[in-house]
Amino acid sequence: MSGCNFGTDKNSFMQVHRLNAISPVDGRYAAQTSELREYFSEAALMRYRVWVEIEYFISLCALGLKGMPALTAEKIAHLRELVKEFGESDVQAIKERESSLNHDIKAVEYFLRDKFISLGLKDSVEFIHFGLTSQDINNTAIPASLKDAEDHVIEPAFETIIERLTDQAALWSDVTILSRTHGQPASPTSLGKEWFVFVERINDQLIRLQEIPHSAKLGGATGNFNAHFAAYPDTNWPLFADEFVNVTLGLRRSRFTTQIEHYDNLAARLDAYRRINTILIDFTRDVWSYISLGYFRQKTKEGEVGSSAMPHKVNPIDFENAEGNLGLANAILSHLSEKLPVSRLQRDLTDSTVLRNLGVPLAHMLIAQKAILRGLDKLMLDEEKIAADLEQNWVVVAEAIQTVLRRENYPHPYEALRQLTRGKVHINRDDIHRFIDSLNLSDDIKAELKRFTPANYRGVDLLSNEW
Repeated sequence: MSGCNFGTDKNSFMQVHRLNAISPVDGRYAAQTSELREYFSEAALMRYRVWVEIEYFISLCALGLKGMPALTAEKIAHLRELVKEFGESDVQAIKERESSLNHDIKAVEYFLRDKFISLGLKDSVEFIHFGLTSQDINNTAIPASLKDAEDHVIEPAFETIIERLTDQAALWSDVTILSRTHGQPASPTSLGKEWFVFVERINDQLIRLQEIPHSAKLGGATGNFNAHFAAYPDTNWPLFADEFVNVTLGLRRSRFTTQIEHYDNLAARLDAYRRINTILIDFTRDVWSYISLGYFRQKTKEGEVGSSAMPHKVNPIDFENAEGNLGLANAILSHLSEKLPVSRLQRDLTDSTVLRNLGVPLAHMLIAQKAILRGLDKLMLDEEKIAADLEQNWVVVAEAIQTVLRRENYPHPYEALRQLTRGKVHINRDDIHRFIDSLNLSDDIKAELKRFTPANYRGVDLLSNEW
């Protein structure tokens, strides 16, 4: 965790009426994305900025340099209480300041000046935001908010999906289904294994995600501590900044920066989200296809309507909604990861307005994750349909037969099976067995070949502990 500890009233900020919201994230889907307001709303950003400013002030005073106040433990506790108790009235106070100043960070600084004076720290106000530029606050507050959101919302949501898929994979490990490659019947597989394909893929990407640091910047107007050094040239400011960012804030300081953090690691993080989302898109389309094939039926809920015109329908809307939201999230993530690392010379302002949308793709991700979980909970296996599909596709055992024939050095086995099966509308058990009987083979080998069925020809049980 970043260490930004807030009070218990996490929903005390301004609420947008759902029907008046421009974005469905805060409108139609507001209830599904409410957890993210604590990290990505404008009020939340104000709170994180206040937290960084206060912790910076406390760390600065601990240096004991000329003019800096000596803070008692009681004063430090009172300062940190400002963060814990930060609420609606504080948000309004900062917004009122911003309306006249037209600068969001300066509004936070002036807000804190008032608070310091009320705490008996009037002589200390000039050390609020001392030597800093706005981006020293933004480029620490925002990665801290993202880190907390990842710890408390984003990763737990991914892990819940992994747990659900793992449970279902175990439940369906012995369920044989007909595969489809290029949309055509292919070698059978285990439904549980197909689920675990996605478990492994997501897990691999989460490991890579966790290796990416939450980078932050602290170094003044152009990254060289110019103002700090001018006032206190004998102080090791880079060391101070390392301690403050890495330890106090729980982030990792980028040492060589311009006015802004270069966002390379943030871009890598957003790309990691995008890869996981792409895997989930792949999954939602597969489940949609299995439902279309009739392998799954879906639980119904009393009173719900599946189609405005066709009363019989139970549409796979959860997986469709998930796919749509994941695609939208990826489009925004792609722009963020491409745009943020690019800034003219030492700074332009394009990153500022773009970063305000950081929570938007994460909200679409959360909507999608919850939709996937709802959809998974509705799935009911139709084993009769699965068995019928296998029985109607005896053609898939041709691979097994021709491979055993290769082992026996039988002449041209692939070609013989191709002549029997390629392009045929329907090949049944009797067709396969007549073909086997026509081969110049021992009775033992013919018996071995006849043991293959679409239901048992599914290869190694990869979910078994034996492998």
